[in-house]
Amino acid sequence: MEAIKAQELSDLIRKRIEEFEKKVNLEEMGVVISVADGVARVFGLRNCEYMELIEFPDSGEVGIALNLEFDNVAIPIMGDYTKIKEGDIARRTGRVASIPVGEAVLGRVIDPVGRPLDGKGPIEAKEYRRIEVKAPGIIMRKPVHEPLYTGIKAIDAMTPIGRGQRELILGDRQTGKTAIAIDAILAQKDTDVYCIYCAIGQKKSTVAQIVETLRKYGAMEYTTVVAACASDPAALQWIAPYSACAIGEYFRDTGRHALVIYDDLSKQAAEYREISLLLRRPPGREAYPGDIFYNHSRLLERAAKLDDKYGGGSLTALPIVETLQGDVSAYIPTNVISITDGQIYLEPGLFFAGIRPAINVGLSVSRVGGAAQIKAMRQVAGRLRLELAQYRELAAFAQFGSELDKTTQRILHRGARLVEILKQPQYQPLPVEKQVCILFAGTRGFLDEMPLEVIGQYEKELYEFIGSRYPEIYQEIREKKEITPELEEKMKKALSEFNEEFKRTHNIQPVPVP
Repeated sequence: MEAIKAQELSDLIRKRIEEFEKKVNLEEMGVVISVADGVARVFGLRNCEYMELIEFPDSGEVGIALNLEFDNVAIPIMGDYTKIKEGDIARRTGRVASIPVGEAVLGRVIDPVGRPLDGKGPIEAKEYRRIEVKAPGIIMRKPVHEPLYTGIKAIDAMTPIGRGQRELILGDRQTGKTAIAIDAILAQKDTDVYCIYCAIGQKKSTVAQIVETLRKYGAMEYTTVVAACASDPAALQWIAPYSACAIGEYFRDTGRHALVIYDDLSKQAAEYREISLLLRRPPGREAYPGDIFYNHSRLLERAAKLDDKYGGGSLTALPIVETLQGDVSAYIPTNVISITDGQIYLEPGLFFAGIRPAINVGLSVSRVGGAAQIKAMRQVAGRLRLELAQYRELAAFAQFGSELDKTTQRILHRGARLVEILKQPQYQPLPVEKQVCILFAGTRGFLDEMPLEVIGQYEKELYEFIGSRYPEIYQEIREKKEITPELEEKMKKALSEFNEEFKRTHNIQPVPVP
C-alpha cells in the first residue's frame, strides 16, 4: 500500500479551504400575532416593503403587505385565512406583487397572482411584471388618433373609441354592459389588438360562460382572462384590475396594441373599502377610504397611446361601473366619469323596450370624438347624431299632440328608422365598411319608405347584396377611408337597385313619407 505523502495531503487541504464558499442563508421572518376577517398581523418583519408578497409556510398561503405599522405589518391574505393561526411563521419573499406577462398568458384563464385556473398546466412565462407601476408621463404620450372598432354601430358612429382611450361603460345591472365589452373583444379578431378581460366579483359560472363564448368565436387566441370571482378573498378582487393592466402594458410597451376590460370597478371599490375598514383606515364618504379616487385614477391613467419614440404602442381601457336605479351622480360613477375620456350609458328603459344595445345617445359621450373615426364614418355619423337628437326631442311632445305639422312628422318618421338600424344582435360585431353602408342608407332616406318591421331583414340582405354585386364599395371604404363623390354615386345606385329588388321579392307596399 502506497504511503500518503504529507505534502500532497496539505496541498489538498489548502485547495479545499480556498475553494470553500461561505453560504449564509439569511431570511427575515416574523410571527403571526393575530388573524381575523382575512387579515393577519405579523410582528418582526422590520424591512418589509409595501405590496410585498409574504409567505406563511405552515399553511402554504400567501398575503400582501399593506399596512406597515410601527410594531406590526397588516397583511390581507390571498387565500383561505382560516388555515393561518396565531404563532405561525411569516416569511418575506422579497418579491413585490407581480404577474407573468407576454404571449404565454394568451388563451389562458389566470387569477390575479398568475396561478392558472383553466387546468392547462403551469404558465411558462419568460417575464414577470409588477402589478403596480407608475403611469407614462405626458412627454411619452401622443394624442389618440387611431380608431378602435367595437363593431357596434351606435358606439362606432356616435361615441367612437380610439386606441389609448379610456371609455366608461355604465348602467344598471342586467342592461348589457358585459355584452358590449365581449362584442368589443370579438371585433378585434384578425386585427393587431390583444385583449385582456378582467372579471371582478362575478360568479364562477358567469366567468365560465364568458370564456366559453370567447372560445366559441375564436377570440381566446388573442385574449387573457384574469378572474377574481365572488368567492375569492377581497385582496385578490382588489388587485385583479392592476394585474390585468400589467399584462396589457407589456404589449403596449413592446410597440403593440392592447384592450383591457375591467368588469366591474364598482365591485372592486367595495372590496377595497372592505380591506381598508379591516385595516382600520379611517372611513370617508359612504364608508369608502379617503384614497378611493386614487385607487381608480392610478389604474386608469396607465391606459395611454405612446409616442412613436417609445414604440407607438397603445393600451385602451373599457372600465365598467354599475349604477343603482340609474343614479349616475353616485359617488363611484362620478369619480370614474371624471377620470375617463367619455362614457357609454345604458338605460334599462331602452333595454326593456327592445332597443339593444340600450345606449342612451343623449347621456353618452366620447371626449376624443371624430379624432378616433375614419372620414367615411364622420361623413355619415354627423347627420345621424343630429337627426337622432331632433327625434328624441320631438318624440316626447308627439305623445301629447294629435295634430303634427309635416316637418315634425318627417323627423319622427326618419328617427324611428334610425333607431331601428342601431339595434344589433349580441356577438355579431360589424366591420366598419358595413356600418358605413347601412348608416348611409338611413341618413340619406333610402329606408324612409320601408315599414319598420322589415328593417332588420333589409339590413341583412343589403350586406349580402353589396358583397356579391358591388364588392368594390366595401373595398373602397376600407382602403380610401372616405366617401368620395364617385363612391357616393355608386352607393346611391346600389341602394336604389337593392330597394327595388327588396320590395319586389318581399312584396312590400311603400310606406307614405310625410
